[in-house]
Parts: sequence; C-alpha cells; structure tokens
Amino acid sequence: MTLPVIEEGAKKSGVLWLGLPSGVRLAWHAWHDGAIYVVTGGGEQSLPGLADLAAGHGGIEVVLRSKDNGAELIRFPAVAEVVDQAAAPGAVAALAKERLNARDAAGLTARWAEESTVVRLAPRT
Repeated sequence: MTLPVIEEGAKKSGVLWLGLPSGVRLAWHAWHDGAIYVVTGGGEQSLPGLADLAAGHGGIEVVLRSKDNGAELIRFPAVAEVVDQAAAPGAVAALAKERLNARDAAGLTARWAEESTVVRLAPRT
C-alpha cells in the first residue's frame, strides 16, 4: 500500500466505505492535505460511532473503489481524529466543495460548525 495509490483513488471517487463499529457504511468525502475528510451528524451523512472513535484517535478500515468499474481499489487502515473546524478551513472548504445538493449551500459550513463533526482519516502507511 502506498500513499500515491490512496490519494489517486480518493481524488477520483466521491465515495468510500468505512468499517465502523455499527457496520460498514458508504460515505462521501474529500481528499485534502494528505488525508481523507468526512462530515457526519447535523443533518449530514449518518456514520454512527465515527465521532466517538475519532475522539479517541481510533483506527478504522477504509475501502476505496475504482471509478471505472466499481471494484475494490484499495483497503487500508487509517487513524481517525476529530477536526477543529475553525483551525482547518482548507479541509472544511474542500468538503463543502464536494457536498452535492446541500439544502443550505450558503450556510453550509456555519451549520457544520454548530451541528456536525468533521473527521480526518489519515492513512497508516
């Protein structure tokens, strides 16, 4: 497993699978600064257990798929950590850019700051 393969896969596909305590979940994400970012809660995608896992800097399995044929491209362990959204405006902006069909696009990041959790998934290479 190499970081360039993970980066390429994450950039080419808008979704991935996360092995959460509640089961495997599909999630949309953004690649930014060497890691994958996801947002959960507050009306966004439901990723039960991710915020708790990330609060303790726990490990998680991530699966990226091929955009060409949908087959598994790479499976890798990552360290999950909750992101201070005010301290990571670039990551939040990258996520907002990837968010399709937001009900409140103009106030999206403000709503996330109040209601949602942004999680950074750093590949263990």
